[in-house]
Amino acid sequence: MSNHYSAANLRFPGDDARLDLTDLFVFSSPDDPARTVLIMDVNPYTTGMSAMPPFLMKQEFHPDGIYRINIDTDGDAQADAAFTFVFSEVQDRKQTGSVYFATGGHARRPEPAGDVIITGTPIGFDAGAEPVLAGDVRLFLGVRSDPFFADADGSFHGFQWTGQDAFADRNVLTIALEVPNEMLSADPEIGVWATVGVCRDGSVVQVDRGGHPTINPFINPNNVKDEYNLGHPVDDLTKYLELWSKLLETNGYSREGARKAALIVLPDILRFDRDRPAAYPNGRALADDAFSARFAWLTNGRVGPDGLKPHDDMQAAFPFLGLPNRYPGVD
Repeated sequence: MSNHYSAANLRFPGDDARLDLTDLFVFSSPDDPARTVLIMDVNPYTTGMSAMPPFLMKQEFHPDGIYRINIDTDGDAQADAAFTFVFSEVQDRKQTGSVYFATGGHARRPEPAGDVIITGTPIGFDAGAEPVLAGDVRLFLGVRSDPFFADADGSFHGFQWTGQDAFADRNVLTIALEVPNEMLSADPEIGVWATVGVCRDGSVVQVDRGGHPTINPFINPNNVKDEYNLGHPVDDLTKYLELWSKLLETNGYSREGARKAALIVLPDILRFDRDRPAAYPNGRALADDAFSARFAWLTNGRVGPDGLKPHDDMQAAFPFLGLPNRYPGVD
């Protein structure tokens, strides 16, 4: 999985699928290179995908959740700009969302801050949902087909690939933006990571985060996963560089090569140079085989690709992810 089930023991953060960040994608708009697409997917329970008791799971955005896409423009591993998304309670099977955009110190505040881009926009829970335009920002909030593809079963059984895609015909909740490049940074190089927080007793507690795909579920041991989700990229080199370098050394890297490889994903910020085509780890396009790339990185190339192809339901137009899949037992 990419960042699905990112808490310890293959559970959801806070045992709530609505708080589970599954994927982050960053690429230039295929229609206009002067615009950047940012996509954050959450809630893999949208199609009943869960090891947790179903009565604990819900299919909408968490009304106390704070979903954020963070932008680092100067390479200091701290947010210089941030889009924050918050959502209403569900009433009559309807939910609305509001979007904030903050820069400077306001981008690092845990609660929503900055300018309101849009408020009270409906969440799309069916195939008829359409993007909306809020000033210069194109926005989509709603259910879409999960674009992540991976032979998850094979990865748990000695990389004996089965040819089965565990994420085919699954859905996620998608937060998608298409924004002018200058809104992010005048420089073509940016760093992006996503976080999910939740309001508890008057405070915001971060429960999930990620920039690079397939990091926390596969790289960190169980006793580290939950702590990692609470952390911030600015601390990653201090906390994880030595640990992950040693892990890579045991998997066939030289000492120098292991450190160099670890620095590709540390700090855990997805770097994107807009002057070059998006192809992981330079940003991440929807069709990138991030799963195979992760195990090639982890094993110094000893593990080959799982042979799966990108999902064939992706769309040519924004928000690019496929229409929601129909799933038995889920309205």
